[in-house]
Amino acid sequence: MSGRTSTITFRSRKPSIPAARAHVRAVLVEWRLGLLIDDALLVTSELATNALVHAAGIGDHFTLTLRRHGMLVIEVADSYEWAMPELRKIDDPLGASGRGLVLVDALSAHWGVRPRDPGKTVWAHLPAPGATATS
Repeated sequence: MSGRTSTITFRSRKPSIPAARAHVRAVLVEWRLGLLIDDALLVTSELATNALVHAAGIGDHFTLTLRRHGMLVIEVADSYEWAMPELRKIDDPLGASGRGLVLVDALSAHWGVRPRDPGKTVWAHLPAPGATATS
């Protein structure tokens, strides 16, 4: 699988979440990674929503980066630097929130967070069908 990168910045507004999903869908169709679309859309939605909700008032944008290099890498960066996301146990199974990283963890081969200046980048790796880490 050849290396490709797509980076786009969105305003920190609710309409940016469906716009981010639409961008991911278009890129994955172009990259012929249609089998990853459903999982990638859900991961993108969760990471972008977290950036919007938890970094509110800190910055006016978040950046979405997609990389195709042996797997699909999805990254969402924001400027909120005081709290790094952590996988939490679901306290209320009927609650309306708190499942984002649980879903990301379930759908991705690996995920994590790294600090940047300012803020953080949350990333997830989705294995591409038929790809190896060295292809």
